[in-house]
Amino acid sequence: MAIQSDRGVSRAAHRFQAIVLTGFMGTGKSTVGQAVAARLGWRFVDSDAEIVTRAGLSIPEIFAQQGEPAFRRIEREVVCALVDGQQLVIATGGGALIDEETRAYALAHALAICLTATPEAIAARLVGDTERPLLKGDWRVLLERRRPIYESFAHQLDTTGKAPEALVEEVLAIWQNALT
Repeated sequence: MAIQSDRGVSRAAHRFQAIVLTGFMGTGKSTVGQAVAARLGWRFVDSDAEIVTRAGLSIPEIFAQQGEPAFRRIEREVVCALVDGQQLVIATGGGALIDEETRAYALAHALAICLTATPEAIAARLVGDTERPLLKGDWRVLLERRRPIYESFAHQLDTTGKAPEALVEEVLAIWQNALT
């Protein structure tokens, strides 16, 4: 059964009421997510922004004051609450679905698409970024450590060299093909 959204995007009715964009930092999750949400007439949520709102602290402050394990616990709570039956497009932090429990919950309740990019494209996109605590070390080592989990997602989308509009079309095609 096809449904016409208020934005004119024909979409199929199925169990996925949320689309989760995951992947390493700098792969375009927020940019693509905002555009997909606009096309569907859904709300866009950046899980990192939601964490900041709920915690009342910036992500660097959470890392500095409470440590990464506390941040990951808050992140798990936020992501699981967001995917629970709401029509949302969610951009997760790069490590959100690395956590097995968070990943399992997201995969059971939402359509998860992993965005990827070449290390060169990521480096170009992250130039001047001072807000990401995990950029302080060698992010390429972190990317390689996470790669097996990123590659485990059924839906992959390489964002290298692609315009956001083209990526939106690809995400929508994946979503429409994910019928139950």
